[in-house]
Amino acid sequence: MKIALYGYGKMGKAIEQAAHGRGHQVVLKVDRENAGAPPAGADVAIEFSRPDTALANMRLCLEHRVPVVVGTTGWHDRLAEVEALVEAAHGSLLWASNFSIGVNLFFKLNKYLAGLMDLHTGYAAEIEETHHVHKLDAPSGTAITLAQGIAQRHHRYHGWKLAGSEQPDGTGAVPIHSHRTGEVPGTHTVTWASPEDRIQITHEAFGRQGFATGAVVAAEWLRGRHGLFTMEDLLGHAL
Repeated sequence: MKIALYGYGKMGKAIEQAAHGRGHQVVLKVDRENAGAPPAGADVAIEFSRPDTALANMRLCLEHRVPVVVGTTGWHDRLAEVEALVEAAHGSLLWASNFSIGVNLFFKLNKYLAGLMDLHTGYAAEIEETHHVHKLDAPSGTAITLAQGIAQRHHRYHGWKLAGSEQPDGTGAVPIHSHRTGEVPGTHTVTWASPEDRIQITHEAFGRQGFATGAVVAAEWLRGRHGLFTMEDLLGHAL
């Protein structure tokens, strides 16, 4: 499989390594110097750039009828626009806030716990996430997905807020605490606390390779399919 790689920072290099390890070829590497380069000759594109360039890269790939896997976060408020682009181009796009298999298991566990807590009003939820200083968006896409999972299964929650923001308490928003420090690959903790005790579940990444391998697996899966997909489609009901 020939891959066009949009974004060639630390994550892009990890994806390149994972792709080579699975027998694929990276035929295009796009960074600031050659921004806007079309995915000519590629079977699939993988987009891990920046929130301010992700949408343009998606559009470029769809216009050239190249399926695209998107791991950049910070653009999800424009998901409806992306869905329209995919439909208009009769294209293929798979996006995820996190491509790690372990994180997607964590998403499932989070929803299950939120459903249990829906019956116990003495507990309140919050999320804490820590990433490296190079991560541009806060909160992380993974933390937002966790908050959305809680809202799906718990009647008292209807969204999220960045802890310390001016949004008042009592609005049904799950508070998210975001930290940027050192070279931390990513740690997410969901806490349910009552006056008597606390329950916590945590996912800690040890490096970028799990995310990179997941993105390449998603690219393999996306070839030959048409539509807008997520990791849940790829992993199916096994999770």
